[in-house]
Amino acid sequence: MSNVLIIGATSAIAIAFARQCASRKDRLFLVARNATRLQMLVDDLQARGAVAIASQLLDVSRLDRHVEVLSAAVKFLKILDVVLIAHGSLPDQQVCETNPSALQQALQINGNATINLLALVANRLQSQHCGALLVISSVAGDRGRASNYVYGAAKAAVSTFASGLRNRLYRDNVRVITVKPGFVDTPMTVSFDKGLLWAQPETIARGMQRAIDRRRNVVYLPAFWRWIMWLIRAVPESIFKRLSL
Repeated sequence: MSNVLIIGATSAIAIAFARQCASRKDRLFLVARNATRLQMLVDDLQARGAVAIASQLLDVSRLDRHVEVLSAAVKFLKILDVVLIAHGSLPDQQVCETNPSALQQALQINGNATINLLALVANRLQSQHCGALLVISSVAGDRGRASNYVYGAAKAAVSTFASGLRNRLYRDNVRVITVKPGFVDTPMTVSFDKGLLWAQPETIARGMQRAIDRRRNVVYLPAFWRWIMWLIRAVPESIFKRLSL
């Protein structure tokens, strides 16, 4: 049994991960923005056998409330064995190109808020000298593309920050795992046409648990995305800039 903190708990991937935790009788502290959806998740997990759950509301863009929420999680769980930071939004790239407020909001939610939470959680885990910290980044952060470079830039910042934390915390027995999903069938992508490369949230959640068990550093999920992104990164910039991606 583990003590698990999930931030962005009502995202599709986080829900699938939380259900895995509930089936193992893990103790859960869930953080999300929407009160109705959060309570529905608590009820769902209790019906699935969860024995100890607490929850708290948080708009992650409110950086000033991050310390308060983390303190509440520590008060309930005592030791943080696993922390998953899973919140996010998929901004409208074209709107962000012409609307500075939309651009800043996208970067705040997907970049700054995640990084601030990573920093706070990292300090807590370092003081414990144990724990696994998972953060959901994205393959979009591996290379900027015209179709989603605002989202990609935020995720690239998250991945780089997590890499630095992994280096810093290695000697403190704290594992930092960067999760890079490809295309995932979630409410955030409901308007997208789905094809063979798309995965279900449950597939991603199972891969995340394997990453914890196998002490991975960076995981592409599903795994074939590692090779897809290797090819994309290998394209020379002089050619890449001409592509429609």
